[in-house]
Amino acid sequence: MKNLLAGYLFPHPPIMIPEVGGREVEKIQKTYNAALEASRDIKEHYPETVVLITPHGPVFRDGICISVSPYLEGDLRNFGAGGLTFSFENDTALVKIIMEKAGKENILTAPLDKNTARGYGVSSRLDHGTLVPLYFISKENREFKLVHISMGLLPYEELYVFGRLIRDSLDALNRKGVVVASGDLSHRLTPDAPAGYNPRGKEFDEKLVNALKVFDIEGIMNIEAGLIEKAGECGLRPIIILMGALDGMNVEPEVLSYEGPFGVGYCIARFHVKNGNPAEGKADKLFRLREEKMKEKRAGEDPYVSLARKSLESYVKEGVVIEPPEGLPEELYRERAGVFVSIKKHGHLRGCIGTIAPTRDCIAREIIENAISAGCRDPRFFPVEEDELNHLEYSVDVLKEPEPVSSMEQLDPERYGVIVRKGKRTGLLLPNLEGIDTVEEQVEIACQKADINPKEGFQIERFEVIRHH
Repeated sequence: MKNLLAGYLFPHPPIMIPEVGGREVEKIQKTYNAALEASRDIKEHYPETVVLITPHGPVFRDGICISVSPYLEGDLRNFGAGGLTFSFENDTALVKIIMEKAGKENILTAPLDKNTARGYGVSSRLDHGTLVPLYFISKENREFKLVHISMGLLPYEELYVFGRLIRDSLDALNRKGVVVASGDLSHRLTPDAPAGYNPRGKEFDEKLVNALKVFDIEGIMNIEAGLIEKAGECGLRPIIILMGALDGMNVEPEVLSYEGPFGVGYCIARFHVKNGNPAEGKADKLFRLREEKMKEKRAGEDPYVSLARKSLESYVKEGVVIEPPEGLPEELYRERAGVFVSIKKHGHLRGCIGTIAPTRDCIAREIIENAISAGCRDPRFFPVEEDELNHLEYSVDVLKEPEPVSSMEQLDPERYGVIVRKGKRTGLLLPNLEGIDTVEEQVEIACQKADINPKEGFQIERFEVIRHH
């Protein structure tokens, strides 16, 4: 018996609601009409529960937030439509099952009510990423309970499995339901876009929409991290959870509309669950592919990266600071330089520590010390634990001698890193970082690190690096 009846993707610009946008709705008429069509479609399924995944509720790095209050309420007063109020009964029985199943899969969930929201410093009220789709859905039908889930910054594979657990939970309760992913695509489609312009925003949207049209799960999961960063999207993770809910089902995909007149991509799609032979589930394959990619990366490590990894692994497992091993390139023993070691876990920064000028007698020792510091002494993160080691990716930047510059025109964020100085305050930013496209962004972030007001005078230096990854 199929209890998951269908899945949907909705965008969430408040401007598409007439009470908020007024005549501006005419500029996104395709999106408005498709939202009505998708809502009528949901009504025809008569779901007992609507499970909605939003990117604008409380978002945690290591877990998924789920509302547990008996009633879920919100309004659009922040968008000039305080008269639009919403209240839905929470399907707390389904929430309980989802959380139990997630726990068995070691996926952390964060239950949210008024008390826990106060402790987290967040709101327990429904966010606009939830309310905009529900505005349209509830126009057609309000005879359903709601489950409100905020996406987490977990690896894509875990989000996909979590989606599968939503479907399994519907089956466990024999509850008829639909899953709605709320999310906009690129926020950088035009020069006047709210997040600024990036020409790759359009490329991201085209790739994602084309993958949705044919339900290409692997294509969605494998969109390159750099492209995602430059697109400035907020819908990919809710979409991946939705794809996981539909994992292995016989799905008929249809993109109802796509447009981006305000510099933000709005896509509405539906995924009907059809009778017939189910497809092969993708979850195990996705985890296997992730492991294979990591093995390939380990096999292709150069000596700099390998030394950084082995240094941290030895320290975390045994508490030992290793000596430079034999067989390294000669320059690692005889040359001195500043070194930065960066560590990522599932695409997210996990630690980055370095030295502008050398502090050790050779590059090898500089790498060893900074790798340990990046993993265990970066104040922004908890120290790396042993069970994380197999999921970490490393890069090592060997810094060339910094040189002063007299104007911003001498900078290039792809080629040069930047150092800003004001008295004893110093801030550094490495070159060629994802999401840093302009000199102004680079200098501003470096100033933030140094606690320097960009309006006050400061010195600027540039440097090049040799990057190993």
